[in-house]
Amino acid sequence: MNDESYSDDVIRTILSSVKKIAMVGASANPARPSYFVLKYLTARGYDVTPINPGLVGGAILGLPVAGDLASAPGSIDMVDVFRNSEAAGSIVADALALEPKPKVIWMQLGVFNAEAAQKARAAGLTVIMNRCPKIEYARLSGEISWSGVNSRILSAKRPIIGASVQRLDLSPAAKPEV
Repeated sequence: MNDESYSDDVIRTILSSVKKIAMVGASANPARPSYFVLKYLTARGYDVTPINPGLVGGAILGLPVAGDLASAPGSIDMVDVFRNSEAAGSIVADALALEPKPKVIWMQLGVFNAEAAQKARAAGLTVIMNRCPKIEYARLSGEISWSGVNSRILSAKRPIIGASVQRLDLSPAAKPEV
């Protein structure tokens, strides 16, 4: 399905540079992946606007819900697609109609649309498919390794202690002097 690969540097650059994310397909149901990804990203300092036409006027995690990308306040750095692969085409078309255009289209795990990706890339956007920004952030920061998962990232950085959760950031680990 998805034979694309992305270097850690590409993912780290995206996650370090974007500030404003529009999450298309955000859910108010705490059992849904989009809910806990929204919660995680906001806890890491991202300004996330949930997009869900069925919840317009309401809020998810205290964040006002927009009905579509055009209704999201301010400019958007990244569109996070929490819809199926087929729906990604129309979401990318909506993103390309924005002015200014977002820098990144990020399609969640299981979401792959080569045609939509080609259109976005032709317009100068970076596209990530079949990945989750929460998982990638946790993997690259070293947070995911606390649960016994080998993230392939070793760090001697001290975690930030706060609210009973230890957090690391995305900056690469310092290399030892030789």
